[in-house]
Order: sequence, then C-alpha cells, then structure tokens
Amino acid sequence: MECEKVVHMKITNVKTILTAPEGINLVVIKVETSEPGLYGLGCATFTYRHLAVAAAVEEYLKPFLIGKDPRCIEEIWNSAMVSGYWRNGPVLNNAISGVDMALWDIKGKLANMPLYQLFGGKVRQAATAYIHAEGRCIGEVEENIRKFMEQGYRYVRCQLGLYGGEMGSQATKTQNIVKPAGALAGEYYDPKQYMRATVKLFEHLRSTFGNTVGLIHDVHERLAPIDAVNMAKEMQQFDLFFLEDVLSPEQIGWFKTVRATAATPLAVGELFNNPNEWTGLITERLIDYIRIHISQIGGITPARKLIALCEAFGVRTAWHGPGDLSPIGHAVNVHLDLSCMNFGIQEWTGFSDPVYEVFSGCPEVKNGYIYLNETPGIGIDIDEQAAKKYPCVKELPGWTSARLPDGTPARP
Repeated sequence: MECEKVVHMKITNVKTILTAPEGINLVVIKVETSEPGLYGLGCATFTYRHLAVAAAVEEYLKPFLIGKDPRCIEEIWNSAMVSGYWRNGPVLNNAISGVDMALWDIKGKLANMPLYQLFGGKVRQAATAYIHAEGRCIGEVEENIRKFMEQGYRYVRCQLGLYGGEMGSQATKTQNIVKPAGALAGEYYDPKQYMRATVKLFEHLRSTFGNTVGLIHDVHERLAPIDAVNMAKEMQQFDLFFLEDVLSPEQIGWFKTVRATAATPLAVGELFNNPNEWTGLITERLIDYIRIHISQIGGITPARKLIALCEAFGVRTAWHGPGDLSPIGHAVNVHLDLSCMNFGIQEWTGFSDPVYEVFSGCPEVKNGYIYLNETPGIGIDIDEQAAKKYPCVKELPGWTSARLPDGTPARP
C-alpha cells in the first residue's frame, strides 16, 4: 500500500488482546483502520495490572480514538495524554503506549518500510544483547555464565538468588534471618548480607573469567541510599559494564552522592513514568545508561525524544527487556537500538515455544546479537485465536513483596 494513494483514513476500532503464553500477562493493542487489512499492533504490558490497562483502553481511549486519522501520531499522543487531565502514571502510559506503537506500526506499513527506516535507517546491523545468569549458589551462576558464553553472549547480568530475597539467603547460607512472631508472608532479605554475598560473587566471577565477559548486576532498588552509595563504591573494583537500579525513583537525589563517590557505570529507569524523573539525571550527567521500559513512559513517541536528550549529554540506551514484555515491545526496542547513535546494550530474555505459537516475526539472537526481520512496520503479528489458549492470571509474584528481616515492606 502506497502512502500517497491513501487520502482519507480513520481509526475504526481499537482492540485489547490479553494473553500469557509463558504464564506472564501480556497486553497487546490492535488498532484497525478504514483501509482494508491495514492495522497496527502495540505493546501495553503492565503485567501486574493488566486489567486496569485493558479498562483504560476499552472504556476511555477507544471512544477517544475512533474516527481519528491514524497517521497523526504526534497529535494523538499529546491529546490522549492530557485527555484525562492527570497523566504520567503506569496504567495510562501503558495504555497510550499500546496505541502509539500500533500507530507507528501502521505508519511503517503505509511507507512499506521497517520501523527503523522511519527513524533514519540503521547505524548498526544488529543490537548487542545481554542475558540473565542467576543461581542459588556461586557455582550455579558460574555454570550459567559459561552456558551463555558458549551461545555467543559476551555480556551477562549476574544475580545470586533473586534480588537479594530468600532464594539468595538459602543458597549462600550467609543470611540468617530471624523473623518476628507473626511475621507476614513475603520475600525476606537482609540488605547488608545481600551486599556482602554479591561482592563475594563478583570476586569469584572476575577471578574466574577475567575480562572475557562483561558483567552486570541489578540491585533492583532494594538498598537504603547510604548503602547504595557504598555498594557502588565496593563494586567499582570489578569493572562492571553497569550497576543497575542502585536507587529507587523516590531517592534519585542521592545519585549525586553515588556519582561523587564511585566511578561504577550506572544504569537506571525501569520504574520511571514521568520525564521529571530522568531529565535531571541526564542533564547533570549522573548516569551512564537509561533503562526505561518503553511502554511505561508512553511508547515510541516519547522514547525517541528521550534518545535525543540522552545523546546530547553522553548517556546511552539500555532499554528494559524483561519477560513481561511482548515480542512487539522487544522488536520496538531493537528498532530504536538499530537507528540511534547512543545505543548501549539491549536486555534480552528469549522466548519459549508458546510465544512463537501466538506471535510471528519475533526478533532472533545469533552470537550475542539481536536481529530483526525486514517486514514493514514493527514486523510482528499475532494469532488472536492462539492467544486465547493462554489466558492471563491474577496472582501476584512473591518477589514484589520484599521485606526486611523485621517484616518492614521494602520498596523494589
């Protein structure tokens, strides 16, 4: 379909598709148009509040969008963002992201070009990936790193247990957590002991692997600010590729102290929703990598502006790429990776067979690099009937209920 031949076009329907082929709730938005067979797909995944996102789309955005010209992406994004007056929250941002990505998908299909071409074309042929190596003990982490290196990965995120929770304490046998009587359920951990165990892990990994692999660690915002300062300082000796989310969004003012104390490369952002959370960190050069979850800030439209801001201040991208992201969202990450000068690295988790049953055109990894197909638009399609075979679940994961030894809820 040639863009110049389409004079009048409008959005005729907006559909919300909920599916969980890997047991992780995904939210996909399908925007249909008046042009026969022309539609776009976008990722709106807020996995732990998927029904809230679906309601925001179905009850509010859908009637707001029907009849609009899908080519007017900038106008639609801005008017939708302020249509409810209050904005910059995860539910609304993800809902708008699903629509925004779908509109860019339509734009690429109209132009008969992959999405990255609309951003100026490739500056690299593939995106460097890093993958997760977790373990219940140091030996298991080492074993998983070796497995990934054999597959061609050169950068690995290393975690002893899961974010310092009970899994890690059982594995290292160093955290003897004594809970009070009547302690509530949750993932209990001791921040100080988690720090010591992590340093011990990285001492072993560097002595074992030398500099043959780039090492990453995710604190997952689970330290008090002064502990985060000390953690960044202690980890400097291991020459990390980056230390991720050492502080929670509520404590970003402490990044000045962290930066002044240690030369450890810092990455942050997966919980960010509002531009005020990242602007100062970038313009004051307090971080090295921005790690936002693209649907969490509203989609491709704000992400491209964020890329430009980061480039001006020497900050590189490292988009959030977890399991709670649809293949559409993963592909969007890579389209941006291939076309921006200040790309750093891309988080990757891979897909299981049920995902390929539901989604076609998924990105592929070869020798540690992520490749896209050359299909116009985002390049991903969905089998709606197959998606119905994998319904979403309402249960919340245990790791979001982190607790200190005395039972105090800890902010992830």
